[in-house]
Amino acid sequence: MTPVPSDAELAQSLDGDFESRHAEVNGLDLHYVIGGQGSPLILLGGWPQTWWQFHKIMPALARQHQVIAVDLRGMGSSGKPESGYDKKTMAGDILALARHLGHEQVDIAGHDIGAIVAYSFAANHPEAVRRIALLDVLHPEESWFQFSVLPRPGQFVAWWFAFNQLRGLPEQLLEGRSRYLVDAMLDLLTADPAAISDFDRAVYAQAYSTPEAIRAGNRWYQAFTQDIEDEKGYGTLTPPILAVTSAHTYEPARTMLSRTALDAEIVKVDGSGHFLAEEQPELVVQHLTRFFGK
Repeated sequence: MTPVPSDAELAQSLDGDFESRHAEVNGLDLHYVIGGQGSPLILLGGWPQTWWQFHKIMPALARQHQVIAVDLRGMGSSGKPESGYDKKTMAGDILALARHLGHEQVDIAGHDIGAIVAYSFAANHPEAVRRIALLDVLHPEESWFQFSVLPRPGQFVAWWFAFNQLRGLPEQLLEGRSRYLVDAMLDLLTADPAAISDFDRAVYAQAYSTPEAIRAGNRWYQAFTQDIEDEKGYGTLTPPILAVTSAHTYEPARTMLSRTALDAEIVKVDGSGHFLAEEQPELVVQHLTRFFGK
């Protein structure tokens, strides 16, 4: 089994003088890694990963920004309460963290679940955000109820959306065996599975190895029904939005943001699957640096 360093050791391994910290915000123990100088840029990750998913892009971004990579509610070394996994509440966690750090306004880049939180932040706290980048996922909306669990021949199916709705069973199946899930997801959703190393996979597997961590990650998906209901009242997003997508999500992003965003740019990253920041870090840094430098 690959040894996994602590968050502090992982943070110290990065160029840019990063350090691991905790903050008590919004009734929650929130873990984050911070480093660099300049305007604040908050990074929010997704399932089944942690803040470490941004390790390839954090040093480059830290040349122009104070980079704050957060373990969301339920993720990694952050608290795992029983409730609060709707993305409006989770956006409130990030607002509270920004205030805790002394920032009235921040930039945010989110991937996967983190992208949904970033979108919700833009909808609910537009005065507190300057620009938002969404990596390969947008906010749940009514059409998500049409996702199929029985694929036609050759059709892709997001089976984990249904699996994560189950209560109790995932913890029983995955406790101490989360590496099987991590490998299955990363192999399925990358253009080149070798882009995410054995070491990185071990970091993620350890983070999701306990019943509490598995349950918390599932709650992000179980809250999608509430997220969809919340989205109906959001109206038009006013902060500038950049969607950085794989080929699979480019058209859905273009369709949704043409309806919901006042100022949106959609760019496609070729040669990448879902895990953009790990598969094509140089291109992601280029797009984020250009967008947040405006």
